[in-house]
Amino acid sequence: MPKRLFVAIDLPESTRQLIADLDPKVRGVRWIAAAQMHLTLGFFGDILEDVDLALREKLRAIEFGAFFLPITGIGTFPSKGPPKIIWIGVGKAHPHLFQIHKRIQEAALAVGIEPELRPWHPHITIARCRDVSAQSLRKFLQSNVDLDAGMVRVDTFHLYSSKLTPSGPIHTRELSVHCRG
Repeated sequence: MPKRLFVAIDLPESTRQLIADLDPKVRGVRWIAAAQMHLTLGFFGDILEDVDLALREKLRAIEFGAFFLPITGIGTFPSKGPPKIIWIGVGKAHPHLFQIHKRIQEAALAVGIEPELRPWHPHITIARCRDVSAQSLRKFLQSNVDLDAGMVRVDTFHLYSSKLTPSGPIHTRELSVHCRG
């Protein structure tokens, strides 16, 4: 039976709580549960067991050093028109972050998983919007455009499975890969 898999960096509890407390309580905006907030490094969709096992092997072999990542600024996808996603940023093109992302994509490709063709824009999804006008979020976005939620130390990434349920996805940690040294 296939598993829906993705690789992500978790956030410290204090950072997740700070982000959760930003919820503007706007109608149509569904804030992500603090425990579910993460930075996705790769989403793979439904993966068969043999490919899952091969992917785990490749992910375990990835070496990286620990680094710090700024959690700053808030925006929406799409950037024009009605928002679908509210996100918080992770600084500008951090080289260590992009290196891990690249290695994860290479690991996936090596086991036959099709690569994501869209450019990668690292972010943390903090809310999903349904029938929300850009106007109704303008004050919230303006007051948080320069938000600085501090720095987080990245020393581990995780492989998760995700089960979709009517009340939202349930993420289960399947594997953790720690930095070297």
